[in-house]
Amino acid sequence: MKLQFLPWLAAAAVSLSVSAWAGDVYVIANPAVSLSAEDIRDVFVGEKQLSSGTKLVPMDNASLQADFLAKVIKVDAAKYASIWTKKGFRDGLNPPPVKGSDTEVINAVKNTPGAVGYVSKATADVKVLQKY
Repeated sequence: MKLQFLPWLAAAAVSLSVSAWAGDVYVIANPAVSLSAEDIRDVFVGEKQLSSGTKLVPMDNASLQADFLAKVIKVDAAKYASIWTKKGFRDGLNPPPVKGSDTEVINAVKNTPGAVGYVSKATADVKVLQKY
């Protein structure tokens, strides 16, 4: 009977250790973009699409997405996908493109007007909107 709880205990330990290792998440933007901390969530769930007349282009970071969703959006990956599926049907919007690394996100944000992304370590040549 005691062995039945072993997998649950192991899963809980892994979950706690992953949380302990989770680092900072920096939301970065193209220099022309100005957003408040409250606006960031809305951008990534498709509720805010313009900033000062500029079309916003959110970009997901595959290597950091789980941390970003937990800290900023406050949902898991399945719920995030569901949000975007509904947005696609209801509003004709596409989910943010997924970049594979911090470097890809930084390059895309620097070269795309209206771009907003997130990275684990910001560089001096990007605009940091918020640190989580």
